[in-house]
Amino acid sequence: MDDLSEQVENIALKTSEADTSSSEETSSEDEAPNFPVAMWDFNQCDPKKCSGRKLARLKLIKTLKIKQRFPGLVLTPTAEKCVSPEDKDIIQSKGVAVVDCSWARIDETPLASLKPSHGRLLPFLVAANPINYGRPCQLSCVEAIAATMYITGFKAAAKFYLDKFTWGHSFLDLNGELLDTYSSCSDSRAVVAAQNKYIQDEQNKQLTDRNAEPDFPSSSSESD
Repeated sequence: MDDLSEQVENIALKTSEADTSSSEETSSEDEAPNFPVAMWDFNQCDPKKCSGRKLARLKLIKTLKIKQRFPGLVLTPTAEKCVSPEDKDIIQSKGVAVVDCSWARIDETPLASLKPSHGRLLPFLVAANPINYGRPCQLSCVEAIAATMYITGFKAAAKFYLDKFTWGHSFLDLNGELLDTYSSCSDSRAVVAAQNKYIQDEQNKQLTDRNAEPDFPSSSSESD
């Protein structure tokens, strides 16, 4: 995490992650959220490994046409504001959408054409998907959606979506403390402050560990 600050400045919610599970559970209406969940699919990912495509097959996400407007909260790297608990009403009434494109092709993806009314960034989180496991900010579609739901108070819905993937629980295992911290913040500024504190604490810890002298045993010993 030596370059965490730089990575956070370039947070992007593009996705190209894989689900290695072949099972596709059917959704339960009493557990699924009652607000719209959507994505723009730019066809840059392997259909067999794309978490967004799997959600579409399970009818848990609606695929939008390119340039189609979405009235709810939109996760996009072109946003200037971070998602926070104060966005709950937007999601409850209008839903949440994510961009499904390749991390390697973000520069050629026409994100500006989406023109969202409520564009948002995600704060620092670590990916748990099979391809980018352990990498900061490189979340899959389902991770980005679940993180947004969790932070804005829809924790049961977040777990419902993650449960469709064999590795989904790992996302909460890796990020549980951070997600709980973000979900307890008052607004976007507080979320960013919490993110920056976490990053600074991690950098300080790494520096301390790096500078710590190894506790090796003496090369010679005395016996009675």
